[in-house]
Order: sequence, then C-alpha cells, then structure tokens
Amino acid sequence: MRTTLTQMRSYDRSVQLLMVNQFTINLGFYMLMPYLAAHLSGTLGLAGWVVGLVLGIRNFSQQGMFLVGGTLADRLGYKPMIVAGCVLRTVGFATLGLVDSLTALIAASAATGLAGALFNPAVRAYLAADAGERRVEAFALFNVFYQAGILLGPLVGMVLTGVDFRITCLVAAGIFALLSVVQIRALPARRAEDTKGKDSKDRDGVLTQWRGILANRPFLLFSGAMIGSYVLTFQVYLSLPLEVRRLGGDGEFGTAAVAVLFAVSGLSTILGQTRVTAWCKDRYEPGQALTRGLALMGIAFVPLLAATAVPVPESGAALWLLAAVPPTLAALLLALGTMIAYPFEMDTIVRLSGDRLVATHYGLYNTICGVGITLGNLLTGAALDAAREAGMPALPWISLCALGLGCAAALYGLHRTGRLVTPEPEPQPVAA
Repeated sequence: MRTTLTQMRSYDRSVQLLMVNQFTINLGFYMLMPYLAAHLSGTLGLAGWVVGLVLGIRNFSQQGMFLVGGTLADRLGYKPMIVAGCVLRTVGFATLGLVDSLTALIAASAATGLAGALFNPAVRAYLAADAGERRVEAFALFNVFYQAGILLGPLVGMVLTGVDFRITCLVAAGIFALLSVVQIRALPARRAEDTKGKDSKDRDGVLTQWRGILANRPFLLFSGAMIGSYVLTFQVYLSLPLEVRRLGGDGEFGTAAVAVLFAVSGLSTILGQTRVTAWCKDRYEPGQALTRGLALMGIAFVPLLAATAVPVPESGAALWLLAAVPPTLAALLLALGTMIAYPFEMDTIVRLSGDRLVATHYGLYNTICGVGITLGNLLTGAALDAAREAGMPALPWISLCALGLGCAAALYGLHRTGRLVTPEPEPQPVAA
C-alpha cells in the first residue's frame, strides 16, 4: 500500500484527485446498489417486474447515454461533466431513500444511471490527458483505486443497511455531495485539446464528429474484440456465484464462498495491478499484452471445465472444495487477465482516437461494451439453463473459454496487421 501511495504522489495533483475520486465514487455506488433490489421488493413490497424495471432503467440510462456524456465532455470540458455527474447522483441516491412512488423511483434510478454516463468518459479522458506518456501506469494505478471502492463499498453498505436502507441512501448521497464540493474547489478545469481556443461555430458538428468516429474502422474492430473481456469479467457476478450455489447450496457456506470470490478478485487487483503492469510493459507491446490478457481470461474457466469431470460428492468437505475451489481459481485468473489487459486497453483507445475527441471515443466504447455485456449475459444464462436441462455441465465453461480465446485471436490479428497503432493524422489544407 505504501508503494501505491508513493506512485500516486509522483503524478500531478489532478491525476491524484481523479484516483481518489474514483475510489469514492465506487464506494458510494457499491454501498447502495447491491441492496437496492431487496429494498424495493422487501421494504416497499414492489412486484418483481417493477424491481426489474427500476434497475433496468438505471442500466439503460447509463449505457445508452455514454456517447452523449463523452461528447459533452469534449465540447464543454471534463470538469463540468464530472461535477454534474456527482451532483446528479447525489440527488438520485437521496431520492431513492426518501420516496416510495414508482414515478419518483424511476426518475431517481434514471438519474443515477445518467450520472455515470456523464462522469465516466470525462474521468478517463482527463486522466489520459494529464498522465501524458505515463498513461499505462496511471490507468493501472487507477484500477487499484477502482477495485478498492468496489471491495469496500458493499461492506459499508451491509453495516448501514442492517440499520436502515434509507440511511445507506443518505450516506451515499452525502458522499457524492462532498465529492461534488471537492471537485468544484480542487479539480483544475480541463478541456479536450482539440477544442481549446476554438469557438463553437468553428468546431465540427456533433453528428459530423460521430460519423468520423464511426468511420474509424480500427477503433470499431478493437471495441468489438474487447466485448468478450467484459462478458468474461462479469461472470464473477453471474455464472461463478451460480455455480457455487449450485453445488454448495444457499446456506452460510454458499454465502461465504461467494464473498470469497469477490474478495479474491478485488484484493488480487489491489495488491498486484501495478507490479503486473510494470512487468508486462517491460516485455510486451500493447497488442501483445492485450492478446495475452484475453487469452488468460478464456483459460480462467478451464478449472470449472475440469471440475465437471469429477463426480459430485453427496456432502462433506469434498463437496465444499468442489463448490469453492474451481470458481475461486477462475476468479483469480480472471482478475489476473484483467490486470494484464486493462491499462493497455485504456491506452489503446486514446491512441486509436488520434488523441482527438478522447471522451467521445470512451463514451462510444463503453456503449458498445455495455450492449455486448447485456447480450453476453443473456447467452450465458441460456447456456447455463441448457446445461442443466441437457445434463451437460461443461457447456457454459466451454462457451466462455471459446469466447476468451476467440477475442484473443481477434486482438492478435489486429496487432499483427498494425491496426492497434496510432493512426496517421489527416493532412490539413494549407491556406494560399
């Protein structure tokens, strides 16, 4: 931890603040969201489809608005979008804790999703700009703070929700309110380089900018190839807990084993991310690191595949080991693959953008991956159901292994054909 803090202090004040901000953002978000469904269905007594609607609107408003949030960040500046997102999430979280009407709950849920769409692309573009040549190392450190917030948030939320979920909402809202004030007072203003010194009438229109990005074939190919990484990473929340509970049951053992999955994933990143990134940067080109990271994420499901060949014990320690060890090992390998790929992934987006309209590129990238996660999870769920009905427990793990290795092969092809390098700048007309 001391090494992490030393590394953080080597960056400019703005970069340090962005890392602390991201920890706080995730702390506030994850102390509330894991317990929202239980509050809606239990305390408020809403029907299951209504709970799904409220949660779905939050996800849709975030994924669907990433491109808009990134575009606004490039046109208006990074700081206003970061502040606006924090203020909007303050209002949204407070409303979730204070109202019980469906209309207000839907509005609050949409507000929390829109908030993420506003500040996520802006934060990453800001970090990339101010980290300069040290972008890869900065994103590695950023991921440490990101994961620390995810790890600590549910623990704080569990304590507060044990008293009253409304307290959780108000504390989370207070965190974002404080964060808004800190951003306003301490975060320096930062604009995209290509908008500095230009009047709005001299800039390209939004639709022209979007068409230009959609014509960036290497960027779109890279975005499509990276969808698999997000689908695979999400299995820590979907297929791995389901597998633990399928074998270990829903009792105390199942709950503890699922908690271990999350702890292994988060702690391994916090303890190892910067070392893994430094090791990879010394040995691999960005495309090589991305390929290896995705391949490892595919291989992560091999322990679960191998476990399907083992007869399932009826009870006892052998059953507990079979239920807990393969999913935990898979979570560890997924975390390691993500550690390898993530910093180079964020850096590659900047390079493929030509360092222009970076936040807009991040926004579109997040939207593409968000749609991919939704479809991937639907297919994963279908594979899990088909595996149970057909008595083929290996089916989902074979599918996920194939997805990871297929995406790794796609990235290898992009790397070998030179499509992951910085594009040549377009020639500018010279005045006569």
